[in-house]
Amino acid sequence: MKIWPGHPYPLGAVFDGAGTNFSLFSEIAERVELCLFDEDDQETRVDLPEVTGYCWHGYLPTIQPGQRYGYRVHGPWDPAGGHRCNPAKLLIDPYAKAIDGQVRWDEAVFPYRFDEGPDERSDSDSAPFMPRCVVHQPHFDWKGDRRLQIPWHETIIYETHVKGLTADHPDVPPELRGTYAGLAQPAIMDYFKALGVTAVELMPIHYFIHDKHLVDRDLRNYWGYNSIGFFAPHGEYASEALPGAAVAEFKQMVKAFHQAGIEVILDVVYNHTAEGNHLGPMLCFKGIDNAYYYRLTDDQSYYMDYTGTGNSMHMRNPHVLQLLMDSLRYWVLEMHVDGFRFDLASTLARELHDVDRLSAFFDLIQQDPVISQVKLIAEPWDVGEGGYQVGNFPPVWTEWNGKYRDCVRDFWRGEDQTLAEFAARFTGSSDLYENTSRLPYASINFITAHDGFTLNDLVSYNEKHNAANGEDNNDGESHNRSWNCGAEGPADDPEIGRLRNRQKRNFLAVLLLSQGVPMLLGGDETGRTQGGNNNAYCQDNEISWYDWAHIDEDLLGFCQRLIRYRKDHPVFRRRRWFQGLSIHGSDVEDIAWFTLEGEQMAEEDWETGFAKSLGVFLNGETIPNPNPRGEPVEDDHFYIIFNAHHEPLDFKLPSAEWGERWVKELDTAAGWVETEEMFEAGDPMSVESRSLVVLRHES
Repeated sequence: MKIWPGHPYPLGAVFDGAGTNFSLFSEIAERVELCLFDEDDQETRVDLPEVTGYCWHGYLPTIQPGQRYGYRVHGPWDPAGGHRCNPAKLLIDPYAKAIDGQVRWDEAVFPYRFDEGPDERSDSDSAPFMPRCVVHQPHFDWKGDRRLQIPWHETIIYETHVKGLTADHPDVPPELRGTYAGLAQPAIMDYFKALGVTAVELMPIHYFIHDKHLVDRDLRNYWGYNSIGFFAPHGEYASEALPGAAVAEFKQMVKAFHQAGIEVILDVVYNHTAEGNHLGPMLCFKGIDNAYYYRLTDDQSYYMDYTGTGNSMHMRNPHVLQLLMDSLRYWVLEMHVDGFRFDLASTLARELHDVDRLSAFFDLIQQDPVISQVKLIAEPWDVGEGGYQVGNFPPVWTEWNGKYRDCVRDFWRGEDQTLAEFAARFTGSSDLYENTSRLPYASINFITAHDGFTLNDLVSYNEKHNAANGEDNNDGESHNRSWNCGAEGPADDPEIGRLRNRQKRNFLAVLLLSQGVPMLLGGDETGRTQGGNNNAYCQDNEISWYDWAHIDEDLLGFCQRLIRYRKDHPVFRRRRWFQGLSIHGSDVEDIAWFTLEGEQMAEEDWETGFAKSLGVFLNGETIPNPNPRGEPVEDDHFYIIFNAHHEPLDFKLPSAEWGERWVKELDTAAGWVETEEMFEAGDPMSVESRSLVVLRHES
């Protein structure tokens, strides 16, 4: 087969309209074979003829989009020295834009012989059991598409799963359910627009592997946190089985979201790969240049593991950093996504051992003209020592605020804590972010996420119920800060049902009225349950799929209206911190906190651990930032009462200097107030146990 020298860059397989250039980086390789597969899956091997700066490359003038391929890398087999080259194993191209098929688990996929241990090389050919990379067709009609660039302070995120959202949706054609095309259906777009969210955050769609131990138990890696292809959209979410079809279908989905005014954020997993530890399979990096791509221990037979998955990518090495940056840039420029949520982001910050806020990865992000301009969200922890880094990421980053989640959960279930903690979380967590010059929207506020209980289960279960995962209920978090309201699981007692509904409204109301960026777990607005399973990572079935046949319409309506309320009132989504400053010419401050007697909180009130109630005044006339046209932004004044006590309490409204007349608009004990209820300054107000009341000043 004719092959020309080609070029070392760009890496991967790049079709130029006539032929395809192939390039693969490996410092340790002694020879690299490009393996081409025809329609009958017959393999033809071609040596890449050139090596430039450790990039092995060649150009094949006849290769067109749709061609399936892989690599075999010849080099040292020396596990003790960290090198595991094995040309018997077909390898995935790290830069593959499309990948066809899934791993079929066989001993041949592993680089060693099971009966002799991980140091003894296996010469069994893995090709019959491996997926194929695909030369992809890069052309797509993006006409009319544009970046929405929704400001952070106006953003409302909806975390969801490509398959789970539509797998059982009655208004999505059966052949499109669980696919990118299914997400792009008008019924789904109409749902999101009616709900009012501004961004969908998709759980991993980078090509991932279903772990052998799950497949052996007839389970699957449903969540997808097991990536091996950082450029390829996962093929199982494509409605067509054609090689490479997922690329165009994903692009069409993004275009549909943009047309609906909704941004697309990807949950990305760059901290580890699906190859696991020294006992894991050889799929890609392990066979290309193991010691370069992975962090190894002093005994180089083994891997550093900051993720709990067996390995960690080596972020100190330039080509590893280049791989990540090229991947991110590709998804922005070629796939038109609007941002990323980085799984276990603390792992990416590790230079040697400690988490380094100014590591090379973050320096590269900061200076990159493309990536630095999209939405960047860190999951600011990993499982290694010192990995919990909430509040410590650089200025261009936002963070999943785990302290917000924990505090708000504890507040509404009645745990003793200081009111100061709750007040800080409700107003954007300035204690975490202000000292790094970040603003309230650095805090991604959430009550629930894919990992843990759904909102319905948070108020229905004290304990996890993960038996279906096949791990004797030992997996998943045991300390959930949940409260079942008096009965474990489904309950017939109407009083328990009313309390649970009130608690769900409490959580949603605090989430949507807090400063910062709210993130809603998909399905929480409809009462979705996982039956108490708080770690449904392997449940690709009705446990995880959205149950559209049993929607809590009242809760959905409540949530829709709550989102509209946030959008209508800029005082709940300020771009600057509250300062406790007076309005010019008056003694009324931009924010003030009150006891249930209607008096401003004193220092000793904040530290009362048993206290479960307080009120807050939000001043709509002190919003510091103008609108995009430079005009002042003004809003109504609001007074919000929180009662997390287990009994009703009588609150007294503040004196007239804070507002003479107030109208009740929301009471989570009953829902939205449809008939006007007026109150005067100093009036008493009975507030139901475990409930929240929102009053708007009537001028």
